[in-house]
Amino acid sequence: MEKAIEYFTVFGGLDIQLDTNKPLLELIEKHLLAEYKSLRTQINSLTGGYKVDHAILTGAALGDRRTQTAFKKAHVSFEEGMKCVEGLCDKGIIELESSQHFITNQRGDAKVAKKILFTAPILRFWFAFISPIYKGIKEGNYQEFHELYANRKAQFSDFVFEELALEFLIDFYKDDALKQMGKYWDEKIQIDLIAKTTSGKIIVGTCKYIDGKMKKSELSKLKEECIKIGIEPDIFVFFAKKGYSNELKALKSESIKLFSAKSLRLLLE
Repeated sequence: MEKAIEYFTVFGGLDIQLDTNKPLLELIEKHLLAEYKSLRTQINSLTGGYKVDHAILTGAALGDRRTQTAFKKAHVSFEEGMKCVEGLCDKGIIELESSQHFITNQRGDAKVAKKILFTAPILRFWFAFISPIYKGIKEGNYQEFHELYANRKAQFSDFVFEELALEFLIDFYKDDALKQMGKYWDEKIQIDLIAKTTSGKIIVGTCKYIDGKMKKSELSKLKEECIKIGIEPDIFVFFAKKGYSNELKALKSESIKLFSAKSLRLLLE
């Protein structure tokens, strides 16, 4: 399942056959880097090929996804940036995501920027690792790509893991369906998963796509963040690539649920 997540993070949304027995980097070189010119033509036909649009998409793909951060990286004003974003949304390349403030009974803060959500993992990967350094790739020199990918891979994978975890929860709680779900963020706090069921239960969660085991401190941190935003969750959920410390596993209960990458097999079914 870990391999499936890693490959989906890169190739999700690209209609090709993959030999998953081969290393990920080998497949990236074969299907993306070596096919740069052809893929660039396809992607430019989607985006229109405008430099400002591409700069905003790269800013979102490599940053925290907040609109204001992406505009700053692209060196455009908020007004110009939003005009580009609206056009990209109309083309189905991205969507805008809002913080789930209403689950916490708070009014949305106008100062809290919306976040840019790519509609396909391959588009996010392209604008993170290929588009910004296209010159070397175009000439068949992949060294800069390998350095960039090695430095950003772990952080880059976290987001897709969070999205898959949310899809898992939708199915896991189908008997008490999630009627509100997403992420929470403000200027100081970020919560990876937050949802409210039909019966009114509040669920919050943390996702960590790292090689180490998740520790009890993550539960303590999440509880502190919930206090700060004024909510009392009924259920805490955690998703960890490599499992949990014994201290955290001992706390597993109906109100503290622990899932791993293997748990996401439910999505395949």
